Amino acid sequence: MPELIRFLDTVAVTEDLPGKHLCRGQVGTVKDMIAPGVFEVEFSDEKGRMYASVELRAEHLMVLHYGPR
Repeated sequence: MPELIRFLDTVAVTEDLPGKHLCRGQVGTVKDMIAPGVFEVEFSDEKGRMYASVELRAEHLMVLHYGPR
């Protein structure tokens, strides 16, 4: 069963998505749920400047965890 993706989750792209100018491993933040299984994800550089805001399907995302679950 896929993990539930929530507002403000930190996520990573799970595969290269050249049509969206994203590559596997890029990290973003979920900003909105557009439709069931479709999320608006914001990507920022190391200085916090947003460089992309993209609609992505849940199957292209993995929730990241920074501590025990």
